[in-house]
Amino acid sequence: MAEAQNIPAGSTTAGAIAVAAESTVATRMSAPPSFDVADFPVPHGREEEWRFTPLARLRGLHDGTAVADGAIKAQIDAPEGVTVESVERGDARIGKAGTPVDRIAAQAFSSFAKATVVTVPKEAVLTEPVRLTLHGEGGTTFGHTVFDVQAFAEAVIVIDHTGDAVRAANVDFLVGDGAKLTVVSVQDWDDTAVHCSQHNTLVGRDATFKSIVVTFGGDVVRIHPRITYAGPGGEAELFGLYFTDAGQHQEHRLLVNHAAPHCKSNVVYKGALQGQDAHAVWIGDVLIEKTAEGTDTYEMNRNLVLTDGARVDSVPNLEIETGEIVGAGHASATGRFDDEQLFYLQARGIPADEARRLVVRGFFAELVQQIGVPDIEERLLTKIETELQGSV
Repeated sequence: MAEAQNIPAGSTTAGAIAVAAESTVATRMSAPPSFDVADFPVPHGREEEWRFTPLARLRGLHDGTAVADGAIKAQIDAPEGVTVESVERGDARIGKAGTPVDRIAAQAFSSFAKATVVTVPKEAVLTEPVRLTLHGEGGTTFGHTVFDVQAFAEAVIVIDHTGDAVRAANVDFLVGDGAKLTVVSVQDWDDTAVHCSQHNTLVGRDATFKSIVVTFGGDVVRIHPRITYAGPGGEAELFGLYFTDAGQHQEHRLLVNHAAPHCKSNVVYKGALQGQDAHAVWIGDVLIEKTAEGTDTYEMNRNLVLTDGARVDSVPNLEIETGEIVGAGHASATGRFDDEQLFYLQARGIPADEARRLVVRGFFAELVQQIGVPDIEERLLTKIETELQGSV
């Protein structure tokens, strides 16, 4: 099955309005954004933002019954010049990039003791990544982290999640004017973990932001990246790679809110699924507001189903409120192996199992190459190979 829609340059306002009417308009949440958990009713599963999520498996994160009784080992390795602070809730940088949009994000904001703020100073160009390692040691934890990359700085940030945990967190990225930031977030939890996180990014004037979200582990993982622009000329690239195994639920819900003129966004997420009751959800929402003339945006999700019993829900949404755009489009495709590719490889003497592995490696190669951190790339390629051992 495949669904695609493109709005070429020079589209009329009437055409843009038609696309907005056809979309499911999932950019509108069931409750307004708020830092107060009491402003969000307990979800029942019929809301648009919760209809795919297995609420019973969230260990109480969604209904207030989860108690902060766990431990998570956090380690930050930062190059010289980068500052790391532990700050109180009232710090002005907390929440500047975005406000919680669902009950779990608000619960995480209401429950953390102190937030961590990592600052890359103005005009600094880091030659090594900032690395935040989070290893769950059981129980429930909440957290809030702010990465403040100031004007004209350049940095790579790697966030690595491992171990066993029930984790709810908000992560804010402040990308200053003219700054360049790449973020790699790896979810490699144990199979029993539950992880829900809202990623808020505020992209400054003429700034560049690239995100690579990689999800392998966990029982339930629900990641919610959100992009807003603080001024014209900003660019955002959002890449994602997920490999969903039997019984796992992996959900990625994205929103790119174009409210500033002459900004760009590009979204590419790819997933592979194998095993009974493997369930992947991808929701890609792009909103182009009336003030966002000159926007250029595209989003795509592709899924490769390796075995019977797996399920994919892929919903791209594009809402356009102005006809003065450079271009906009979205696409979604889900399918099994390409028989022509397999035939081509087997016709050249490659055994069937190895041919299937080559197809999957090629499927993911484009995104792995976006990471740009050699040890992370090598680790993920090894992980993909391990996952493939069980299916092809």
